[in-house]
Amino acid sequence: MKQRSKRYNSEAQKADKKAMPLPDAVKKVKSFSSTKFDQSVECVMHLGIDPKQADQMIRGAISLPHGIGKARKVIAFCEDSDAAAAKAAGAIEAGCDELIEKVSGGWLDFDVAIASPKVMGKAGKLGRVLGPQGKMPSPKNGTVTADVIQAVKDFAAGKVEFRNDSGGNIHAVVGKLSFDEVKLQDNIQAFIEQIKKMKPNAMKGVYIKKVCISATMSPSVILDVSAA
Repeated sequence: MKQRSKRYNSEAQKADKKAMPLPDAVKKVKSFSSTKFDQSVECVMHLGIDPKQADQMIRGAISLPHGIGKARKVIAFCEDSDAAAAKAAGAIEAGCDELIEKVSGGWLDFDVAIASPKVMGKAGKLGRVLGPQGKMPSPKNGTVTADVIQAVKDFAAGKVEFRNDSGGNIHAVVGKLSFDEVKLQDNIQAFIEQIKKMKPNAMKGVYIKKVCISATMSPSVILDVSAA
């Protein structure tokens, strides 16, 4: 069992176990003692989907109203003629054969991989390397696109990818603890609304069962879904 710090245990005792409206939940999370670094704030949603059913999978990407307070390392699998433009847009590496070979050799120092449909035939062989890392480009989350340059700009600026896990949970970073309360509320609300819109037609029963927000090293706070 993971041993928690005294600070965490002290804050956990202060955390209200009851669901609360979004403004109150954000205020509570920001009230916990600060650490030496600016913690990320994450929103976790427990959904009533059946993760084993392909038509109930939830996966996508969203540009939050106020970003996430962090630039992301993006690479672009594209035709070599587009490599310079992709780098100018924010990609740390771009190109086709040489970049594919570099990643195939084990280089994974990036957060997001964007790919042009024109080179996916070649980049597809990286599935065994990038799949387990959650970095394989996919049309479902906007990382396989004809407009590679715009995708690089969006993801480098903090566009957030999300996908449900085997337990029906879905989560995303929604900002930094240093964000003011209104910005965090806006980002969290935008993420929740995006997930609401993606409710699978095939699922029955309650779609959003529970929503929690927390900072990297702080206890979670339960959000009142009906008020969100």
